[in-house]
Amino acid sequence: MRTLTARVTLVYLALRAVSAVLLVLASRDQVVMPDWTGPTVEPIDMTVLWDGSWYRFIAEHGYPHVLPVDAASGHVVQNAWAFYPVFPLLARTLMSATGLGFPVVASSLSLVCGLGAAVIMARLLAERLGDRAALATVAVWGAFPAAVALQIAYTEAIAMLVLCALLWALIRRNWLAAGVLALVLGVTRPIAVPVAIVVAVLLWLRWRRRASDPIDVGEYAAGAFALVASGIGAVAWPLIAWRVTGSRSAYTDTMAAWRVGAEITPFKPWLGMSQWAFRDFDGGNVYGPVALAAVATTIVVLTCGPWATRLGPELRLWCLAYPAYLAVVLDPFTSIFRYALPLFPLTALVVAGRWGAPGWVETRARWLWARAGVLVAIGIGGQVLWIWQLLVFVPPSDYPP
Repeated sequence: MRTLTARVTLVYLALRAVSAVLLVLASRDQVVMPDWTGPTVEPIDMTVLWDGSWYRFIAEHGYPHVLPVDAASGHVVQNAWAFYPVFPLLARTLMSATGLGFPVVASSLSLVCGLGAAVIMARLLAERLGDRAALATVAVWGAFPAAVALQIAYTEAIAMLVLCALLWALIRRNWLAAGVLALVLGVTRPIAVPVAIVVAVLLWLRWRRRASDPIDVGEYAAGAFALVASGIGAVAWPLIAWRVTGSRSAYTDTMAAWRVGAEITPFKPWLGMSQWAFRDFDGGNVYGPVALAAVATTIVVLTCGPWATRLGPELRLWCLAYPAYLAVVLDPFTSIFRYALPLFPLTALVVAGRWGAPGWVETRARWLWARAGVLVAIGIGGQVLWIWQLLVFVPPSDYPP
């Protein structure tokens, strides 16, 4: 395991160095945005664009006690309550301790958390798939186009660290640790709802095996704690927003401010976006939904097929619950690339599995590294597009990363 950890560290940091070079080059094309960059654009300013500026505001000023409202429509406008507190408040603590500014602290915090996530990810995958598959998966995941978010002032890195630790705890039936981590995740990033579903299903599966694998009182108590804690984690941040602002719908109203029509509608935005994506083709209204159905089918087949049995129920359940949750709550747009980062178990199947086998058969080493090398190269090329097409802001408006 020490050798694997060392290799993962070297590979992951090398990939982050490549991304850092791309960010430095991109800073030359970023125009001055006084609220984001100050009077000039420095390479470090690339880490606090877009959502990064919101996290900096929270770290420096906290959350509003009164929701800002548009005078004309009366609707809640975009505000800090859309962004979860663990990352910016931890950054504030480090800023006070070190005297450094938010861009340096936040980007360093993300880098360290991303490395921690990569190490835990590799170790939990190695137990199921072997060291080679684990290392190759981390390499491809670390080169993913949106993996640049793992070293800027975004919550992807710290959320991945908590998520990987939580999944590892579930694999070991450490229900107490899983419950504590679910609570932390509930105030880190809005992905605690599918975690609660995974915990509930795993506890039910554990209860079904009680005849052959008895459950003692201690495990019953720990399981009950995990179930309750994951449920609390799923609703913690909306409840906190309600408590502070006095508005029961503070969180949902704030999230709706980012949505088309200022409302959250389950499933429908995905259909509309699929049709928009094929708008230049005759019959796009048909092709879009077909493509959407194909993506959903691919995820289900990847996760439920015999080639995925070695992942275990914990990782397979996550790969079903998380996309289903996104379908309900997310308006799909350019941010979908960042939201794909937690689906790392599917990356393992694509990188290291042999298709058509009756069960998991690890790809031979030479093919494994060849496949991983091609996917890493494609991912780095995707990072170039992600940075210049999404992260770099082109006035007066642009697509967000």
